[in-house]
Amino acid sequence: MAEAPPTISTHVLDLASGEPAAGVGVSLFRLGGDGAPELLSDLQTDDDGRIRDLLDGAALIVGDYQLAFEVAVHDDDPDAFFQSAAFALRITDASRSYHVPLLLSPFGMSTYRGS
Repeated sequence: MAEAPPTISTHVLDLASGEPAAGVGVSLFRLGGDGAPELLSDLQTDDDGRIRDLLDGAALIVGDYQLAFEVAVHDDDPDAFFQSAAFALRITDASRSYHVPLLLSPFGMSTYRGS
């Protein structure tokens, strides 16, 4: 069986409820040489709070990316303090996959490079 091509994935968890954050909008952009963002995907987390392939089938290439999360949608509160979060990523090895989890709470969030 062929190995899956490298990708960028995410898993969003709601720390207040202890549940996966389903339905969170996540957009992935690749930044061009001039810094202009090119939208690669605009997806939503599944019932398990995951998006397994943010590249949506495109090839992972070395470069700078931006990952944007629409966290207020998950909170379902129009007055939510955090509306969105964006993270700049630099991919230097396109032969491996990258996982970027996001942990949410009403007044804070955290991310890290997962495995």
